[in-house]
Amino acid sequence: MQVSRASVLILAPVGRDAEVAAAILREVGIGSTRCSDLNGVVTGLSDADCAILTEEALLSSHRQALADWIAQQPPWSDFPFILLTQRGLTPDPRLRKLLANVTVLERPFHPDVLADAVGSALRARKRQREVQAHLEERQRTHERQALLIRELHHRVKNTLATVQALVGATARSAKSVDEFYHAFVARIVALANTHTMLTEDYWQTASLGEVLSAELGPYQSASEDRVILEGPDVQLQADLAVPLGMAIHELSTNAAKYGSLSVPEGKLQVRWEVLEHEGARKLRLEWTERGGPPVEEPSRRGFGSTLIRRILTTQCHADIRYEFEPSGVHFRLEAPLVQERLVPQYDGP
Repeated sequence: MQVSRASVLILAPVGRDAEVAAAILREVGIGSTRCSDLNGVVTGLSDADCAILTEEALLSSHRQALADWIAQQPPWSDFPFILLTQRGLTPDPRLRKLLANVTVLERPFHPDVLADAVGSALRARKRQREVQAHLEERQRTHERQALLIRELHHRVKNTLATVQALVGATARSAKSVDEFYHAFVARIVALANTHTMLTEDYWQTASLGEVLSAELGPYQSASEDRVILEGPDVQLQADLAVPLGMAIHELSTNAAKYGSLSVPEGKLQVRWEVLEHEGARKLRLEWTERGGPPVEEPSRRGFGSTLIRRILTTQCHADIRYEFEPSGVHFRLEAPLVQERLVPQYDGP
């Protein structure tokens, strides 16, 4: 019979009790470890599931360390002991009180009696371990819930601040109520799309490629590569995904109104990569428009460029370059990545 791991400690230094008990347990497939003294028992209790102790071994030992270990057990634990006593003699009551969860067996004992007693103790200890696992999982769940609640408070606060900024900036740039309405709704939809991606991943990350595809997919041409997306599928943390998603929406809207996406022959290329320097990682993204109407820098800074310059630099600690070249808008961003995850090459929308 295959013997299990050594889950039973045996302290029986006098006579053949330890040898006999170990042989009986081995016959029923239960492993055991013989200890030379009580200190050895105490040292091994945390990894054991049961202990067999003789009365005389306990009475002749200093028991304070054992008492301390028993008293300091976690709430789920009630370690099982088996106490071997002399037949016809009443066990010392101090030992019953010390061990608490104890089964008393008189010697000499039948092998089946010892095997049954140890088997019951091991089953009880297994149930205690199951309770331990359940309590630990409940604690982890509680900690996760508390973290999510704190994260939710943080996200809601940031979202409300973003919406407040959207209202003010859109109102300042709109020339009519109708223009304000359509511009504001479009920006809220873009914000909601990014939030949806984050929510589907429990507010952990959003794929940069998916954010770009969601915004630029409608402008892609079936017959030619009008919109080209190139780069690894970087997973963005929420603190970067939300403002970057808004910036991509503003760039896309401007390109559709005034830039390369406003004419059929116009093209847009977005490339990104991850830069590593001294253990830190940065995202570099380049937005390049070609083939659209001639571009020149506007005389008045609109909300889109304000959002890109202000929010990305302050909230994301990004370095940006916004150039209005005659051939088209060129935008470059470098922003720190925190705990990002890279997976194989992204293939575009």
